[in-house]
Order: sequence, then structure tokens, then C-alpha cells
Amino acid sequence: MIDAYEDPGTPDHRGGARYLWWLVTRQPGRCAAGAMFGTVWMVLLAATPYLMSRAIDDGLEPGDMSALTLWSGALFAVGGFNAWLSIMRHRTMTRVRMDANFRTVKVVVGQAVRLGASLRRQAGAGEVVTIGVGDVQTVSQSLTVVGPGIGAVVGYLVIAVLLVSVSGVVALVVLLGIPVLALLVGPLLGRLQGSEAEYRERQGVLTARIGDLAGGLRVLAGLGGRQLVADAFRRDSGRLREQGYRVGAVTSWVQALGIGLPSLFLAVVTWLAARLAAQGDITVGQLVSVYGYVAVLVWPVAFLVECGYQVSRGVVCARRVVRFLRLEPMADSGTLDAPSEPSALYDPESGVRILPGRLTALVAEHPADARTVVDRLGRYAPSGATWGDTRLDDIALNQIRARILVADHEADLFAGPLHQMIGSRDAPGRGAGLCRSAAPPRGATSPHAPAPAPAGQPRAATQKALHTAAAEDIVQALPQGLDTPMDAQARNLSGGQRQRIRLARALLTDPEILLAVEPTSALDAHTEATVAARLRRAREGRTTVVTTTSPLVLDRTDTVHYLRDGKVEATGTHHELLATTPGYRALVARDTEEVLG
Repeated sequence: MIDAYEDPGTPDHRGGARYLWWLVTRQPGRCAAGAMFGTVWMVLLAATPYLMSRAIDDGLEPGDMSALTLWSGALFAVGGFNAWLSIMRHRTMTRVRMDANFRTVKVVVGQAVRLGASLRRQAGAGEVVTIGVGDVQTVSQSLTVVGPGIGAVVGYLVIAVLLVSVSGVVALVVLLGIPVLALLVGPLLGRLQGSEAEYRERQGVLTARIGDLAGGLRVLAGLGGRQLVADAFRRDSGRLREQGYRVGAVTSWVQALGIGLPSLFLAVVTWLAARLAAQGDITVGQLVSVYGYVAVLVWPVAFLVECGYQVSRGVVCARRVVRFLRLEPMADSGTLDAPSEPSALYDPESGVRILPGRLTALVAEHPADARTVVDRLGRYAPSGATWGDTRLDDIALNQIRARILVADHEADLFAGPLHQMIGSRDAPGRGAGLCRSAAPPRGATSPHAPAPAPAGQPRAATQKALHTAAAEDIVQALPQGLDTPMDAQARNLSGGQRQRIRLARALLTDPEILLAVEPTSALDAHTEATVAARLRRAREGRTTVVTTTSPLVLDRTDTVHYLRDGKVEATGTHHELLATTPGYRALVARDTEEVLG
């Protein structure tokens, strides 16, 4: 099976069925082995009634004990060998399914990494979760068709051929049975695809909403909107339940016909054989063999119906995977080099100019305006922003990502030891080396993550980043320090602790230009003042931008841009703007003493 480091290959995303076939072609030897084991196992099942009929006709009826012993021994040997084949078939097909599962997971994760910051703009979290949790398993399960499915077809044909030696009429009925079953069950499988596709779409939407509720439940409760959202969620989940019932209704008909129709079909075959035996057209041994063939036919017919059901569902889920794989990341048209020397960033839409080597603050009446400016300056949104004399969108994206880091206060935090969460490759005392930020903000899955800090003193660099972010107490309070396992999004920490961990992670990358979105908004006044003072010292001589309305942070900055309606209305120091700009004063002043100071 594919391992964690193996290249999964380039998937065929021209359609759901083509993707399933690509999964087969990625493991041809194993799929061929599964088909061989399934075919031989099914054929030997069909051989059992033949051996039984020979034992009756050649041994039991004429009283020839040697012939009876011979055919009975052959029957025993075939049964034992077939039991081994059944084990090997199941083991091989399990590996086929697991390979398809892991390979699909890898291509989906790889696509998420390739999309980078554009992922959130093109696919909802619910859709990605639904693909990873449900669709991947259904896709892998549908590959059973390459083993038992092929074996069922061959076994069915072998039984039909064996029945020709007994009766042409019975053989004809058997040969015509499956096409009739396909005509009856086929329309239901088509209807199942439509119902299942709609169900999966609604499931993705509802899953996304669950994630949003989990993240914002406390805010909703504070605003008094919890009941309103709960009622809306109850209605949506009720619609999903009704759609699930419709999918279940179609599925139940498919399964009922898959069991009932073969039973009726085999009953007709048995009745024909009994009439032929009563008329003396076939021997008792042949009648027994027909009964045996009928019993064996249950397997291939059941497998064929089940495979049709699984493939139908697999195609639906594969289409969702393919649709995700077709998404393209934000186009990188840049070919020019970034400025070789520290240079100013300029956003013409807002008028914000960021001078190199300074600590600059963006203060906006609407926080979203400041964040939008940061997105443009970090090239996460199309704009005419420039770096030096060159437009950002003309500069190669990997160079921008290597030197400009957008640190979002809501950036993802992945589960794992704390030292990995903040981006330190080694826990204290484990050797040298630093890695890039574990989840680069605004592009947590971007392949163009900020360049790692220079290696050599990993412990010192980690401790410095934690100190600057006033996060040493977090590490000291944890039972295993930096080795303590953390939940996804660091849910076992408070909001302020998570914010400090995110800031420490950003500082550890030591970018040339740091654009930090609300880095202290969840901190108490004392901690916020500490972080502001340390941040200024730690980033001395490097370009740093913060979006904030906190006077404690603004008092430490070199330059403040006050934004109104997304445009720069005033620029100066914090105290200059307090004295000259009423709107700024009203926005950031917390009390009368702050205004007068």
C-alpha cells in the first residue's frame, strides 16, 4: 500500500468514473491479484455442485465406493483450497481499498496545500470535511468491483456453461436472468445517484455550519442570537434528515430487489430443473448439481447487485473529489524579483505607505478595512499595491511569501506538541534546526510559507519568540512544557493564550516584513503593554505593521495611519493624532486621562 512519503501520482479529474479507474491503475498488480483470487474462488464454488453430482452418479448410485471416495476427496480438497482463496481475496481487497483510501486522502490534502490561501475562497470547510470523512471511504469501498465483481461475472458465465451440459433451457434462463435484473435495478441506481449527490451537497453545507457554530457559539450567546441560530440549524438538519430518508428509501428498494429478484429468478431455475428430472430428461445427480448451481448463483448475483450499488455511490463521491481537484490556486503571474534592499510598501487604494524598518499601526473605524489593506499588502487580494517601484503582482509569489508574512490572529493551529504548533522543529534539548511556521496565517496550507529563521540556536530563538509574545508562562504552566500535546486550534488554551502562541509562531519565522492583524486584541491590559514593549524591541530595524485600536500598542509605534471608509484620513504619531484628529481620538481613547496624556 502507499506509504506516507510516496507520491500518490497525478489523478485523472475528467470525471468520477475516470477517477475510480485511475485508482485501479495505480495498483494494477494488487487489483489483478484481487480479480484472480475472486475469480478462482467463485469458479471453484461453481465446481462444488459438479463434483457432488459426479460423486452421486458415478459412486453413490451404482455403489462404486472407490469412485465415491475419489470424488468425495476431490470435493474436500477443493473446499479447503477455496477457503484459503477466500482469505487471500479478502486480504487483497482490503489492501486495495486502503490504498485507494490513503491515496485519495493524499491527493485531497495535496490539493489543499496547492490551493493555499485561495482554499477558503473556493471551497467551504464543510465540503472539505465531508470529502475527507465520508466521500473518501465510499470511493475506496467501490473498488470491490475489481475483485468480487469480476469474479462474479466469470463465475456466472462458468455456471451457465456447466448448465448447458445439463439442459439448454435452464442455461438460457440463467443467461437471460442478469440482463433482466439489470433492467429492473438500473433505473433505481440512477435515481440513487441523484438523491445521494443532493444529500452530500447538503451535508457539506451543514457540516460547515457546525464548524462555524462551534467557533462562534460564545459570541452568539453574548449577542442573544443563540436561539435564532439554533432554530435555523434545526430546520436545516431536518431537511437533511428528510433527504437522508429519500436516499434510504431508494437504497432499501435496491437492496430488496437485490435479494428478492435473484430469489425469484433462482426459484424459476429450480422449478425447471425439477420438471426435467420428473420427466426423466436429467439424472438425479444432475438435478442435485442444478440445485447446487442455484445455491452458488446466489453469490455472483448478490455480488453483481452489490457492486452496482457501491459503484453508483462511488461515482457520486468521486465526482465531488474531482470537483475539488479541479480547483486552481490564485494565479501567479509574477516574474520579477523582489527589491534587493528594504523598500516601502504602498497601497494606492487606501493611501497607506509602510516605510521600511519602522513599526507602523493601521487604525480603522471598521476593523475589516484595515484587514483588507493588509490582505493587499501581503498579496492575498488583487490590487495595485507596490513594493519599492514594482507592483506586488509582478513579483514572483515565492519571493513575497519568503519575505512578507501576514500573521492573522485567527490563523489555524494544528494539533500536536506545542513546539510543533509554534514552528520549532525540535523541543528544547532535542538538537538544532528550525522549521517554518506550522500554519502560516491567511495561507495555512500555502506551499509558499515564510522562509525559516536561520538555524543554529533553536532553543534560543524559540525562547526569544515566546518571551516577545509574553507566552513563557503558558509553557511553564503546561505539564510537559513545549512537549505538551495540544488539541486542534489549541482549544485546551484560552483565547488570549492562543493569540500569544500565534504571535510567537509568527515571530519565530523572523520575516523581513511582518503584517500582524490584531495581535493583542484578546489580551488583558498588563499583558498587552508587555507584548507591545517587547515587540518594538524584538523587531527593531525591521518592518512591522499592526492593525489595532489599543492605545497601549499605538503608544509604542513610530507611525499611525488612521483609516476612514478604507482611506487614510490622517498620518502621524499616536499623540499627534490624539491632539489633531477627533475621529481618531474618539476611536482609541479609553478615558479622559488617556486623551489628555
